[in-house]
Amino acid sequence: MADLKLARLPDRTPIKLTISVLPDLHQRLADYAGLYASTYGTDEPIAELIPAMLSAFLDSDREFARRRKPAAR
Repeated sequence: MADLKLARLPDRTPIKLTISVLPDLHQRLADYAGLYASTYGTDEPIAELIPAMLSAFLDSDREFARRRKPAAR
């Protein structure tokens, strides 16, 4: 069997998490969703924005990436 350029895709099955946030955080998330809508011209529910926000946060945390690197091998 020949090797393909594209590796096998990882599992992309979503995992549902349920969280509770304080009212002030909910308001900030709603404000962010409003700014997102005015910037990009499309309304997105807060629940759809949060995974992208968390991913961006984790991707930008250099210490997390540094410490996680050995475990990712």
